[in-house]
Amino acid sequence: MKTSFDLSPRWSTVWSGADIVVRRNSNEVDRLHTPDIRRVVFVQAADAQGAADPSFALVELEAEFVVFPTETGFAGRVHFERQAFWAAKACTYWTNTVTARLPAHCLRRRGFMLARRSPRYGRVPRADLDALVDQWLIEGPCSWDERRWQRFERSVPFAHIDTRRDTMPSRLQEPQQG
Repeated sequence: MKTSFDLSPRWSTVWSGADIVVRRNSNEVDRLHTPDIRRVVFVQAADAQGAADPSFALVELEAEFVVFPTETGFAGRVHFERQAFWAAKACTYWTNTVTARLPAHCLRRRGFMLARRSPRYGRVPRADLDALVDQWLIEGPCSWDERRWQRFERSVPFAHIDTRRDTMPSRLQEPQQG
């Protein structure tokens, strides 16, 4: 029998009543009470097309932030499983990875020393991230569908032109005889 070593933890997030439970290798490591959530910011690449493509999610609480990397499943199971809840709360925001940077202590290296750093799960005091998050270009609140339609409307040629204006040329008036 071949022995396998699994060095990478298995993360998951699930609903438990009004709480979001965070598990690592099937063990509960954290619990968030959803009424305490002020804002959820999904950070994804500017060219990402799918809703399940975020680099990480940042959950804003009263005294701290919680960083949810992609592997926790927060964007999928927690967010999309209860879209009506999040729509009623109107706390879902979006930004892209170009403007949304995290400090080094919120990141971990993947693989070799020169490999790219990625977000890691953890709670971060507001004092550590407030100034940084204020610099992010955040859009919302809006659901994924609303955001998708807004992006589509912006990509249409001549979308910036107001089509409600009268586009017919005005009729020339004849000079008055006097």
